[in-house]
Amino acid sequence: MATSLGFHSLSDERATSLAVDGSLPAWLTGSLIRNGPGSFSIADGQAVDHWFDGLAMCYRFTFDPGNRAGTAVDGADDAVHYRNRFLDTDAYADAQAGTFDGGFATGESTLRERLAGLFTEPYDNTNIIVERVADQYRALTESPRATVVDPNTLTVADDVQYDGPEPSGQLVCAHLKRDPATGTLFTVETEFGRTSTYHIHALLGDGDRRHVGSVETDAPAYMHSFALTPHYVVLTEFPLRVNPLSFFKPGRQGPFIEQFEWQPDRGTRVAVVDRTSGELVAEPRTEALFGFHHVNAFERDGGTEVVFDLETIPDATAIDDLSLETLRQGNLDAVAGRLERFIVDLGGVTGSDRYGPGEATVRREMRYDEGTALPTVSPARWCRPHQYVYAMSMDQPTTEWATGVLKYDTETGAVAEFSSGGDYFGEPIFVPRGGGPEDAGVVLTVALDIDAERSRLVVIDGESFDERARVELPHAAPFDFHGRYFPEVQARAET
Repeated sequence: MATSLGFHSLSDERATSLAVDGSLPAWLTGSLIRNGPGSFSIADGQAVDHWFDGLAMCYRFTFDPGNRAGTAVDGADDAVHYRNRFLDTDAYADAQAGTFDGGFATGESTLRERLAGLFTEPYDNTNIIVERVADQYRALTESPRATVVDPNTLTVADDVQYDGPEPSGQLVCAHLKRDPATGTLFTVETEFGRTSTYHIHALLGDGDRRHVGSVETDAPAYMHSFALTPHYVVLTEFPLRVNPLSFFKPGRQGPFIEQFEWQPDRGTRVAVVDRTSGELVAEPRTEALFGFHHVNAFERDGGTEVVFDLETIPDATAIDDLSLETLRQGNLDAVAGRLERFIVDLGGVTGSDRYGPGEATVRREMRYDEGTALPTVSPARWCRPHQYVYAMSMDQPTTEWATGVLKYDTETGAVAEFSSGGDYFGEPIFVPRGGGPEDAGVVLTVALDIDAERSRLVVIDGESFDERARVELPHAAPFDFHGRYFPEVQARAET
Protein backbone atom coordinates (compact mmCIF):
# COMPACT_ATOMS: atom_id res chain seq x y z
CA MET A 1 0.00 0.00 0.00
CA ALA A 2 1.22 3.51 -0.82
CA THR A 3 0.24 4.62 2.67
CA SER A 4 2.89 2.33 4.16
CA LEU A 5 5.59 4.91 3.34
CA GLY A 6 4.13 7.00 6.16
CA PHE A 7 4.93 4.20 8.61
CA HIS A 8 8.51 3.52 7.53
CA SER A 9 11.52 3.98 9.82
CA LEU A 10 13.62 7.08 9.22
CA SER A 11 17.29 6.96 10.21
CA ASP A 12 18.32 10.22 8.51
CA GLU A 13 18.91 13.19 10.85
CA ARG A 14 19.48 16.57 9.19
CA ALA A 15 20.20 20.20 10.05
CA THR A 16 19.87 22.34 6.94
CA SER A 17 18.36 25.50 5.48
CA LEU A 18 15.72 25.00 2.81
CA ALA A 19 14.51 27.23 0.01
CA VAL A 20 10.89 28.37 0.03
CA ASP A 21 8.75 28.03 -3.09
CA GLY A 22 6.33 30.94 -2.71
CA SER A 23 6.47 33.58 0.00
CA LEU A 24 6.22 33.59 3.78
CA PRO A 25 4.35 36.36 5.59
CA ALA A 26 6.79 38.78 7.19
CA TRP A 27 5.30 38.24 10.67
CA LEU A 28 5.90 34.44 10.61
CA THR A 29 9.27 34.35 12.39
CA GLY A 30 8.92 31.57 14.97
CA SER A 31 9.28 27.78 14.85
CA LEU A 32 6.95 24.85 14.40
CA ILE A 33 8.19 21.90 16.47
CA ARG A 34 6.53 18.59 15.70
CA ASN A 35 6.87 15.29 17.52
CA GLY A 36 6.07 11.72 16.62
CA PRO A 37 7.45 8.26 15.91
CA GLY A 38 10.59 8.44 13.76
CA SER A 39 11.46 4.75 13.72
CA PHE A 40 9.69 1.51 14.52
CA SER A 41 12.85 -0.62 14.42
CA ILE A 42 14.81 -1.82 17.41
CA ALA A 43 18.01 -3.87 17.60
CA ASP A 44 18.44 -7.42 16.24
CA GLY A 45 15.85 -6.98 13.49
CA GLN A 46 12.99 -6.50 15.94
CA ALA A 47 10.30 -3.82 15.76
CA VAL A 48 7.55 -2.31 17.85
CA ASP A 49 3.98 -3.45 17.20
CA HIS A 50 2.02 -0.24 17.45
CA TRP A 51 2.14 3.22 15.86
CA PHE A 52 2.06 4.83 19.30
CA ASP A 53 5.29 3.03 20.31
CA GLY A 54 7.58 4.38 17.56
CA LEU A 55 10.78 5.99 18.84
CA ALA A 56 10.39 9.72 19.45
CA MET A 57 11.74 12.09 16.80
CA CYS A 58 11.30 15.87 16.81
CA TYR A 59 11.20 18.12 13.74
CA ARG A 60 11.89 21.87 13.89
CA PHE A 61 10.81 24.26 11.12
CA THR A 62 12.11 27.79 11.81
CA PHE A 63 10.66 30.43 9.51
CA ASP A 64 12.97 33.13 8.18
CA PRO A 65 11.14 35.58 5.87
CA GLY A 66 13.72 37.53 3.90
CA ASN A 67 16.39 35.05 5.01
CA ARG A 68 17.62 37.40 7.72
CA ALA A 69 19.88 34.66 9.09
CA GLY A 70 21.85 34.98 5.86
CA THR A 71 22.05 31.27 5.03
CA ALA A 72 22.59 30.31 1.40
CA VAL A 73 19.43 28.66 0.11
CA ASP A 74 19.68 28.76 -3.68
CA GLY A 75 19.00 32.49 -3.86
CA ALA A 76 15.50 32.22 -2.42
CA ASP A 77 14.06 35.30 -0.72
CA ASP A 78 12.72 33.28 2.22
CA ALA A 79 14.16 30.33 4.10
CA VAL A 80 13.06 27.63 6.49
CA HIS A 81 15.73 26.21 8.79
CA TYR A 82 15.03 22.54 9.33
CA ARG A 83 16.30 20.04 11.84
CA ASN A 84 15.12 16.57 12.81
CA ARG A 85 16.57 14.43 15.58
CA PHE A 86 15.74 11.38 17.65
CA LEU A 87 15.25 12.12 21.32
CA ASP A 88 18.15 10.48 23.10
CA THR A 89 16.09 9.01 25.93
CA ASP A 90 16.51 5.84 27.97
CA ALA A 91 13.91 4.16 25.77
CA TYR A 92 15.87 5.10 22.64
CA ALA A 93 19.11 3.76 24.15
CA ASP A 94 17.35 0.54 25.14
CA ALA A 95 16.02 0.14 21.59
CA GLN A 96 19.52 0.50 20.16
CA ALA A 97 20.89 -2.00 22.67
CA GLY A 98 18.14 -4.56 22.12
CA THR A 99 16.75 -4.24 25.65
CA PHE A 100 13.54 -2.34 24.80
CA ASP A 101 10.85 -4.01 26.93
CA GLY A 102 7.69 -2.45 25.59
CA GLY A 103 5.58 0.65 25.70
CA PHE A 104 1.96 1.66 25.22
CA ALA A 105 0.92 -1.38 23.18
CA THR A 106 4.14 -3.34 22.69
CA GLY A 107 5.76 -5.89 24.96
CA GLU A 108 4.98 -8.95 27.04
CA SER A 109 6.18 -8.02 30.50
CA THR A 110 3.72 -8.79 33.27
CA LEU A 111 1.34 -6.09 34.38
CA ARG A 112 2.90 -6.12 37.83
CA GLU A 113 6.30 -5.45 36.25
CA ARG A 114 4.86 -2.69 34.10
CA LEU A 115 3.14 -1.06 37.06
CA ALA A 116 6.35 -1.24 39.09
CA GLY A 117 8.03 0.62 36.26
CA LEU A 118 5.39 3.34 36.42
CA PHE A 119 6.28 3.94 40.06
CA THR A 120 10.07 3.61 39.89
CA GLU A 121 11.32 4.60 36.43
CA PRO A 122 8.49 5.65 34.14
CA TYR A 123 8.67 5.15 30.39
CA ASP A 124 10.34 8.08 28.59
CA ASN A 125 9.64 7.50 24.90
CA THR A 126 8.09 10.97 24.80
CA ASN A 127 6.80 10.95 21.24
CA ILE A 128 3.48 12.84 21.37
CA ILE A 129 4.02 16.62 21.58
CA VAL A 130 6.42 19.33 22.77
CA GLU A 131 5.04 21.97 25.15
CA ARG A 132 6.64 25.00 26.77
CA VAL A 133 6.41 24.77 30.56
CA ALA A 134 7.85 27.90 32.21
CA ASP A 135 11.28 28.22 30.55
CA GLN A 136 11.51 24.57 29.49
CA TYR A 137 10.41 22.82 26.31
CA ARG A 138 9.15 19.40 27.33
CA ALA A 139 8.47 16.42 25.08
CA LEU A 140 5.52 14.54 26.52
CA THR A 141 3.84 11.17 26.46
CA GLU A 142 1.37 9.51 28.86
CA SER A 143 4.03 8.88 31.47
CA PRO A 144 4.73 11.35 34.31
CA ARG A 145 8.32 11.55 33.05
CA ALA A 146 8.90 14.33 30.51
CA THR A 147 11.97 14.98 28.36
CA VAL A 148 13.49 18.48 28.38
CA VAL A 149 14.51 19.42 24.83
CA ASP A 150 16.64 22.28 23.52
CA PRO A 151 14.25 23.94 21.02
CA ASN A 152 17.09 24.89 18.65
CA THR A 153 19.26 21.78 18.56
CA LEU A 154 16.55 19.27 19.66
CA THR A 155 19.10 17.66 21.96
CA VAL A 156 17.89 16.21 25.24
CA ALA A 157 18.91 18.46 28.13
CA ASP A 158 17.31 16.56 31.01
CA ASP A 159 14.25 14.71 32.10
CA VAL A 160 11.78 15.88 34.70
CA GLN A 161 9.26 14.18 36.95
CA TYR A 162 7.37 15.75 39.82
CA ASP A 163 8.46 14.46 43.23
CA GLY A 164 6.98 17.07 45.58
CA PRO A 165 4.25 16.95 48.22
CA GLU A 166 1.27 17.42 45.90
CA PRO A 167 -0.70 14.28 44.93
CA SER A 168 0.49 12.71 41.69
CA GLY A 169 -0.24 9.75 39.47
CA GLN A 170 1.27 7.05 37.30
CA LEU A 171 -0.46 8.00 34.04
CA VAL A 172 -0.79 11.49 32.59
CA CYS A 173 -3.00 12.98 29.90
CA ALA A 174 -0.59 13.49 27.03
CA HIS A 175 -2.07 16.91 26.27
CA LEU A 176 -1.74 19.87 28.59
CA LYS A 177 -4.25 22.69 28.25
CA ARG A 178 -3.28 26.37 28.38
CA ASP A 179 -5.53 29.31 29.16
CA PRO A 180 -4.22 32.05 26.83
CA ALA A 181 -5.64 34.77 29.09
CA THR A 182 -3.42 33.78 32.01
CA GLY A 183 -0.79 31.57 30.39
CA THR A 184 -1.49 28.88 32.99
CA LEU A 185 -1.14 25.26 31.93
CA PHE A 186 -3.26 22.46 33.39
CA THR A 187 -2.50 18.76 33.58
CA VAL A 188 -4.42 15.66 34.68
CA GLU A 189 -2.82 12.57 36.24
CA THR A 190 -4.34 9.20 37.18
CA GLU A 191 -3.29 7.63 40.47
CA PHE A 192 -4.01 3.90 40.72
CA GLY A 193 -5.04 2.36 44.01
CA ARG A 194 -7.86 0.69 45.85
CA THR A 195 -9.62 3.99 45.33
CA SER A 196 -8.19 5.53 42.18
CA THR A 197 -8.11 9.26 41.59
CA TYR A 198 -7.73 11.79 38.81
CA HIS A 199 -5.57 14.67 40.05
CA ILE A 200 -5.75 18.10 38.38
CA HIS A 201 -2.82 20.50 38.65
CA ALA A 202 -2.01 23.99 37.42
CA LEU A 203 1.57 24.42 36.19
CA LEU A 204 2.76 27.82 37.31
CA GLY A 205 5.09 30.27 35.61
CA ASP A 206 8.00 29.46 37.91
CA GLY A 207 7.83 25.78 36.96
CA ASP A 208 6.10 24.76 40.19
CA ARG A 209 2.59 23.39 40.31
CA ARG A 210 -0.56 23.83 42.35
CA HIS A 211 -3.04 21.05 43.12
CA VAL A 212 -6.45 22.18 41.85
CA GLY A 213 -8.61 19.22 42.83
CA SER A 214 -9.17 15.48 42.53
CA VAL A 215 -11.96 13.23 41.28
CA GLU A 216 -12.35 9.68 42.56
CA THR A 217 -13.16 6.75 40.29
CA ASP A 218 -13.83 3.08 40.93
CA ALA A 219 -12.17 2.03 37.66
CA PRO A 220 -9.84 4.48 35.90
CA ALA A 221 -10.53 5.30 32.27
CA TYR A 222 -8.02 5.79 29.49
CA MET A 223 -8.02 9.53 28.77
CA HIS A 224 -5.60 11.03 26.25
CA SER A 225 -6.79 14.62 26.72
CA PHE A 226 -9.32 16.78 28.57
CA ALA A 227 -11.08 20.14 28.15
CA LEU A 228 -10.50 23.54 29.74
CA THR A 229 -12.67 26.66 30.07
CA PRO A 230 -12.03 29.91 31.97
CA HIS A 231 -13.60 28.42 35.12
CA TYR A 232 -13.62 24.64 34.71
CA VAL A 233 -11.58 21.55 33.91
CA VAL A 234 -13.69 18.92 32.13
CA LEU A 235 -12.81 15.22 32.24
CA THR A 236 -14.52 12.91 29.74
CA GLU A 237 -14.42 9.51 31.42
CA PHE A 238 -14.89 7.07 28.55
CA PRO A 239 -15.93 3.48 29.35
CA LEU A 240 -12.50 2.09 28.45
CA ARG A 241 -11.67 1.10 32.02
CA VAL A 242 -9.19 -0.90 34.05
CA ASN A 243 -9.60 -2.59 37.42
CA PRO A 244 -6.66 -1.20 39.41
CA LEU A 245 -6.62 -4.24 41.70
CA SER A 246 -5.70 -6.39 38.70
CA PHE A 247 -2.34 -4.61 38.66
CA PHE A 248 -1.36 -6.48 41.78
CA LYS A 249 -2.31 -9.97 40.59
CA PRO A 250 0.64 -12.12 39.46
CA GLY A 251 0.98 -13.51 35.97
CA ARG A 252 -1.09 -11.17 33.80
CA GLN A 253 0.94 -10.36 30.70
CA GLY A 254 0.65 -8.18 27.65
CA PRO A 255 0.91 -4.52 26.66
CA PHE A 256 -0.33 -2.02 29.20
CA ILE A 257 -3.27 -0.72 27.14
CA GLU A 258 -4.60 -4.26 26.60
CA GLN A 259 -5.46 -4.42 30.29
CA PHE A 260 -8.17 -1.81 29.75
CA GLU A 261 -11.62 -3.21 28.91
CA TRP A 262 -14.43 -1.66 26.89
CA GLN A 263 -17.45 -1.47 29.23
CA PRO A 264 -20.19 0.35 27.28
CA ASP A 265 -22.86 -0.25 29.94
CA ARG A 266 -21.10 2.35 32.08
CA GLY A 267 -21.77 5.11 29.58
CA THR A 268 -19.52 8.18 29.58
CA ARG A 269 -19.21 10.39 32.66
CA VAL A 270 -18.48 14.09 32.12
CA ALA A 271 -16.81 15.44 35.27
CA VAL A 272 -16.78 19.25 35.56
CA VAL A 273 -14.33 20.59 38.17
CA ASP A 274 -14.12 24.19 39.34
CA ARG A 275 -10.63 25.56 38.55
CA THR A 276 -10.54 27.70 41.69
CA SER A 277 -12.17 25.61 44.43
CA GLY A 278 -11.38 22.15 43.03
CA GLU A 279 -15.00 21.16 43.63
CA LEU A 280 -16.66 18.56 41.42
CA VAL A 281 -19.64 20.66 40.37
CA ALA A 282 -21.26 18.34 37.82
CA GLU A 283 -20.94 14.77 36.55
CA PRO A 284 -23.70 14.02 34.05
CA ARG A 285 -23.53 10.94 31.85
CA THR A 286 -24.09 10.31 28.17
CA GLU A 287 -23.93 7.25 25.91
CA ALA A 288 -20.81 5.13 25.54
CA LEU A 289 -18.30 6.75 23.20
CA PHE A 290 -14.57 7.12 22.81
CA GLY A 291 -12.18 9.79 21.62
CA PHE A 292 -8.58 10.90 21.83
CA HIS A 293 -8.73 14.66 21.26
CA HIS A 294 -10.75 17.48 22.78
CA VAL A 295 -10.74 20.31 20.25
CA ASN A 296 -11.66 23.27 22.48
CA ALA A 297 -14.06 24.29 25.23
CA PHE A 298 -15.79 27.44 26.48
CA GLU A 299 -18.70 28.73 28.55
CA ARG A 300 -21.87 30.45 27.44
CA ASP A 301 -25.25 31.72 28.68
CA GLY A 302 -23.63 33.51 31.57
CA GLY A 303 -21.55 30.51 32.52
CA THR A 304 -24.53 28.19 33.01
CA GLU A 305 -23.40 26.01 30.09
CA VAL A 306 -20.04 24.40 29.44
CA VAL A 307 -19.49 23.57 25.77
CA PHE A 308 -16.73 21.37 24.39
CA ASP A 309 -15.97 19.96 20.95
CA LEU A 310 -14.57 16.43 20.84
CA GLU A 311 -13.50 14.19 17.98
CA THR A 312 -15.32 10.94 18.66
CA ILE A 313 -15.29 7.37 17.42
CA PRO A 314 -17.94 4.80 18.37
CA ASP A 315 -15.76 2.64 20.61
CA ALA A 316 -12.19 1.91 21.68
CA THR A 317 -11.42 -0.77 19.09
CA ALA A 318 -9.49 2.02 17.37
CA ILE A 319 -6.55 1.41 19.66
CA ASP A 320 -6.08 -2.14 18.39
CA ASP A 321 -6.69 -0.97 14.83
CA LEU A 322 -3.72 1.40 15.10
CA SER A 323 -1.25 -1.46 15.13
CA LEU A 324 1.44 -1.10 12.49
CA GLU A 325 0.39 -4.28 10.72
CA THR A 326 -3.16 -2.99 10.34
CA LEU A 327 -2.15 0.51 9.24
CA ARG A 328 0.42 -0.68 6.69
CA GLN A 329 -2.26 -2.84 5.09
CA GLY A 330 -4.36 0.27 4.53
CA ASN A 331 -6.99 -0.44 7.18
CA LEU A 332 -7.36 3.15 8.34
CA ASP A 333 -10.98 3.48 9.47
CA ALA A 334 -9.84 3.87 13.08
CA VAL A 335 -7.94 7.04 12.22
CA ALA A 336 -11.07 8.86 11.05
CA GLY A 337 -13.36 10.47 13.60
CA ARG A 338 -16.33 12.82 13.78
CA LEU A 339 -16.62 16.29 15.27
CA GLU A 340 -19.26 16.39 18.02
CA ARG A 341 -20.31 19.18 20.34
CA PHE A 342 -21.21 18.46 23.96
CA ILE A 343 -23.27 20.96 25.94
CA VAL A 344 -23.29 20.56 29.73
CA ASP A 345 -26.18 22.41 31.39
CA LEU A 346 -24.99 23.21 34.90
CA GLY A 347 -28.52 23.62 36.23
CA GLY A 348 -28.76 27.39 36.13
CA VAL A 349 -26.06 28.21 38.66
CA THR A 350 -22.56 29.57 38.20
CA GLY A 351 -19.41 30.46 40.05
CA SER A 352 -19.20 29.36 43.67
CA ASP A 353 -22.92 28.49 43.98
CA ARG A 354 -23.23 24.95 45.27
CA TYR A 355 -25.56 22.44 43.75
CA GLY A 356 -25.86 18.70 43.39
CA PRO A 357 -23.81 17.13 40.60
CA GLY A 358 -26.85 15.07 39.66
CA GLU A 359 -28.78 18.17 38.55
CA ALA A 360 -26.61 18.80 35.51
CA THR A 361 -27.33 17.33 32.07
CA VAL A 362 -25.30 16.83 28.93
CA ARG A 363 -26.49 16.67 25.33
CA ARG A 364 -24.65 15.90 22.10
CA GLU A 365 -24.76 17.58 18.70
CA MET A 366 -23.14 16.04 15.65
CA ARG A 367 -21.27 18.78 13.81
CA TYR A 368 -19.23 17.09 11.07
CA ASP A 369 -19.42 13.36 10.37
CA GLU A 370 -17.58 13.00 7.05
CA GLY A 371 -14.21 12.15 8.56
CA THR A 372 -11.57 14.11 10.47
CA ALA A 373 -8.33 13.43 12.31
CA LEU A 374 -6.20 15.46 14.75
CA PRO A 375 -8.51 18.53 14.92
CA THR A 376 -7.18 21.88 16.15
CA VAL A 377 -8.31 25.49 16.58
CA SER A 378 -6.47 28.80 16.71
CA PRO A 379 -4.56 29.08 20.01
CA ALA A 380 -6.02 32.57 20.30
CA ARG A 381 -9.43 30.90 20.76
CA TRP A 382 -8.47 28.34 23.42
CA CYS A 383 -11.01 28.51 26.27
CA ARG A 384 -13.13 30.87 24.11
CA PRO A 385 -15.86 30.31 21.53
CA HIS A 386 -14.32 29.36 18.19
CA GLN A 387 -15.69 29.57 14.68
CA TYR A 388 -13.16 27.43 12.83
CA VAL A 389 -11.79 23.92 13.33
CA TYR A 390 -8.87 22.63 11.25
CA ALA A 391 -8.35 18.90 10.74
CA MET A 392 -6.96 16.23 8.48
CA SER A 393 -9.62 15.28 5.93
CA MET A 394 -10.48 11.57 6.09
CA ASP A 395 -13.18 9.76 4.14
CA GLN A 396 -15.31 7.20 6.00
CA PRO A 397 -14.87 4.32 5.48
CA THR A 398 -11.35 4.73 4.13
CA THR A 399 -8.33 2.78 2.98
CA GLU A 400 -6.28 5.96 2.55
CA TRP A 401 -4.55 8.34 4.91
CA ALA A 402 -5.78 11.94 4.92
CA THR A 403 -5.63 13.24 1.35
CA GLY A 404 -5.99 16.85 2.46
CA VAL A 405 -6.73 19.19 5.34
CA LEU A 406 -10.00 20.98 5.98
CA LYS A 407 -11.35 24.14 7.58
CA TYR A 408 -14.76 23.65 9.17
CA ASP A 409 -16.98 26.61 10.04
CA THR A 410 -18.89 25.75 13.22
CA GLU A 411 -21.37 28.57 12.63
CA THR A 412 -22.38 27.89 9.02
CA GLY A 413 -21.27 24.30 8.49
CA ALA A 414 -19.20 25.36 5.47
CA VAL A 415 -16.10 23.31 4.70
CA ALA A 416 -13.01 24.35 2.73
CA GLU A 417 -10.49 21.68 1.74
CA PHE A 418 -6.87 21.86 0.64
CA SER A 419 -5.14 18.93 -1.06
CA SER A 420 -2.20 20.34 -3.08
CA GLY A 421 1.48 19.63 -2.50
CA GLY A 422 1.36 15.95 -1.63
CA ASP A 423 -0.64 12.76 -1.46
CA TYR A 424 -1.15 12.50 2.31
CA PHE A 425 -1.29 15.18 4.98
CA GLY A 426 -0.63 15.52 8.70
CA GLU A 427 -2.12 17.58 11.51
CA PRO A 428 -2.84 21.22 10.53
CA ILE A 429 -1.57 23.89 12.96
CA PHE A 430 -3.12 27.35 12.78
CA VAL A 431 -0.82 30.31 13.55
CA PRO A 432 -2.75 33.55 14.17
CA ARG A 433 -1.46 36.76 12.63
CA GLY A 434 -2.84 38.94 15.42
CA GLY A 435 -5.62 41.37 14.69
CA GLY A 436 -8.38 40.88 12.12
CA PRO A 437 -10.81 37.97 11.91
CA GLU A 438 -10.31 34.63 13.65
CA ASP A 439 -8.92 32.98 10.52
CA ALA A 440 -6.34 35.71 9.81
CA GLY A 441 -3.10 33.76 9.83
CA VAL A 442 -1.66 30.66 8.26
CA VAL A 443 -2.15 26.90 8.53
CA LEU A 444 0.98 24.73 8.65
CA THR A 445 0.88 21.09 7.59
CA VAL A 446 3.34 18.43 6.39
CA ALA A 447 2.43 16.56 3.21
CA LEU A 448 3.93 13.30 1.93
CA ASP A 449 4.61 12.84 -1.81
CA ILE A 450 4.62 9.10 -2.51
CA ASP A 451 6.26 9.18 -5.96
CA ALA A 452 9.00 11.62 -4.92
CA GLU A 453 9.45 9.83 -1.58
CA ARG A 454 9.72 13.25 0.05
CA SER A 455 7.71 15.25 2.55
CA ARG A 456 6.88 18.94 2.17
CA LEU A 457 5.93 21.63 4.61
CA VAL A 458 2.96 23.53 3.19
CA VAL A 459 1.92 27.02 4.33
CA ILE A 460 -1.77 27.78 3.67
CA ASP A 461 -3.46 31.16 3.96
CA GLY A 462 -5.96 30.95 6.81
CA GLU A 463 -8.67 33.10 5.21
CA SER A 464 -8.62 32.00 1.56
CA PHE A 465 -7.31 28.49 2.31
CA ASP A 466 -5.02 28.78 -0.70
CA GLU A 467 -1.35 27.83 -0.71
CA ARG A 468 1.16 30.53 0.13
CA ALA A 469 4.39 28.53 0.19
CA ARG A 470 5.88 25.06 0.26
CA VAL A 471 9.25 23.69 1.34
CA GLU A 472 10.64 20.34 0.25
CA LEU A 473 12.26 18.29 2.98
CA PRO A 474 15.38 16.18 2.31
CA HIS A 475 13.50 12.94 3.08
CA ALA A 476 10.12 11.35 3.66
CA ALA A 477 9.07 11.89 7.26
CA PRO A 478 6.88 9.20 8.86
CA PHE A 479 3.39 10.25 9.89
CA ASP A 480 3.82 12.03 13.22
CA PHE A 481 1.40 13.15 15.92
CA HIS A 482 1.34 16.76 17.12
CA GLY A 483 3.01 20.12 16.71
CA ARG A 484 3.18 23.49 18.44
CA TYR A 485 4.22 26.85 17.01
CA PHE A 486 6.58 28.80 19.27
CA PRO A 487 6.93 32.46 18.15
CA GLU A 488 9.91 33.00 20.46
CA VAL A 489 12.08 30.28 18.85
CA GLN A 490 13.52 32.31 15.96
CA ALA A 491 16.18 31.96 13.29
CA ARG A 492 19.82 32.32 14.16
CA ALA A 493 22.90 32.67 11.97
CA GLU A 494 23.86 29.08 12.68
CA THR A 495 21.48 26.14 12.18
